[in-house]
Amino acid sequence: MTLDPSTGATAPDGDRGAPSASDTVLTDGGEPAGRHGSLWTATSEPTDYGPLDGDIRVDAAVVGGGIAGIATAFELVERGRTVAVVERDRILDWTTGRTTAKVTSLHGLVYDHLIDHFGAERARQYADANQAAIERVADTVDRLDVDCEFGRAPAYTYADSASDRSEVRAEVDAARRLGLPASFVESTDLPYEVAGAVRFDDQAYFHPRKYLLALAERVADHAQRGDGSDDGGIYEETVVTAVDDGDPCRLDTDRGEVVADDVVLATHFPVSDHALYFSRLSPKRSYVLAARLSEEAPDGMYYDPSEPYFSVRPHAGSESLVLIGGQNHRTGHADDTTDRYRELERRARERFDVASIEYRWATQDFTSVDSVPFVGRAAPQLDGVYVATGFGGWGMTNGVAAGVVLADLITGRSNPWSDVYDPTRFEFGASRSDLVSHNRHAVGHFFDGHVRGRPDLDLAGLAPGEATVADEHDDPVAVYRDEGGAVHAVSAVCPHMGCLVTWNDGERSWDCPCHGSRFDVDGSVLDTPAVDGLDSVDLGADDEDRSRDR
Repeated sequence: MTLDPSTGATAPDGDRGAPSASDTVLTDGGEPAGRHGSLWTATSEPTDYGPLDGDIRVDAAVVGGGIAGIATAFELVERGRTVAVVERDRILDWTTGRTTAKVTSLHGLVYDHLIDHFGAERARQYADANQAAIERVADTVDRLDVDCEFGRAPAYTYADSASDRSEVRAEVDAARRLGLPASFVESTDLPYEVAGAVRFDDQAYFHPRKYLLALAERVADHAQRGDGSDDGGIYEETVVTAVDDGDPCRLDTDRGEVVADDVVLATHFPVSDHALYFSRLSPKRSYVLAARLSEEAPDGMYYDPSEPYFSVRPHAGSESLVLIGGQNHRTGHADDTTDRYRELERRARERFDVASIEYRWATQDFTSVDSVPFVGRAAPQLDGVYVATGFGGWGMTNGVAAGVVLADLITGRSNPWSDVYDPTRFEFGASRSDLVSHNRHAVGHFFDGHVRGRPDLDLAGLAPGEATVADEHDDPVAVYRDEGGAVHAVSAVCPHMGCLVTWNDGERSWDCPCHGSRFDVDGSVLDTPAVDGLDSVDLGADDEDRSRDR
């Protein structure tokens, strides 16, 4: 489905009855302003690749259809390999379709951190990889003539207060040392003052789905051989249930078996975790508004790294539309996720003359404990299995770079950036604090969920639109009553590692506060690391009678 964001005439797929884009902010109760769906999905064509139908044999199998998976598949088919992309749902619909889509090597205040903890050589590898990714996107847009609203703009990471200026200056010095196009500035085209900013020139932005759909089409076209046989391609609505390494590797799916020389796990969080990624990846949710201003949008892309962060970038399709992101929190740890949209709109209106909120959506990222993604061989004991994960919100360039790194590793070429991304690394100084914090949170919530008492299930007290985790015959059950009054009941125990899920009212999902798995109200998986869904619970006639009696 396509849509003109200037009119908002048609709601995107998945809209849940949100008000029109012209509605003003709601301070108490009700739905937040804007259509509930991603601008990128609403303004690009949906995909309809069929599921796998039986067993196939390919050179490489890529599990996951986000930017890392599609970029890797594209790089491999460009080198003559046959590739099968296997996606649980629809490609480019989840994190990649819900990004702010900044194509930049300026990732907050990362370079001073990298030099301190990884050393200058590997910090330069990270810088070079992300700078090269910008130009790779630009070259691909030109070579394939992709209409994806690609544009150039400076990127800024700024400090709100004078006390943070020293960190910004240190980042400028570190970035310059690595050969990046960095400068320190005190004035910007934002309509409010900043204390100082690091500026990177000649960065970029694009429409991520339009760009990657063009690459996906090349992958699908490559599968069509002259004899009419289908060897590889893109397979949607196909769930990988097991990954076996070896010579060759094998993927078990609910639709058949994929045999491949090499397998890439690009599923946001690896669907097969032999290297304890659950202990090294921290999940976070963040929120995005597409806001129409009463004035011209700023030309640059802006990021305030203080917690919660605040992000601004212009939309190439309109002089007055901007994407505003922020209000990040650990997955499953927000009391009222709907209020995150309201708070983000409040901050947007404080800083800009906002005419309307056109769209709102949320996204999920996994951040590695040392702030660098894991890209490379998935685990020392696995042969032919690779991974790409932990982009921490900076997946547009890191995902493109990951595609190059993985394609080089698979085809036997040396890669100048692979060392910094190596998943087997352990940088104690860089990861110590986040490693301890992440796992302390996970363990704490596991025991809290199972030790602390829960109320007995009371369906009569559950109003439409409400949800609860309660005990039903001494078992924890997650129950949601939809707006039509129907009750959806599933086990509250996450099948990944047994933590109890919490309700996400902003997205109407069950979220695991330990490792970030997410589930729809019917229990189906929305986000890994869980591979299996929440078990359905039959409340039975006694509960229905009890509800009616009250």
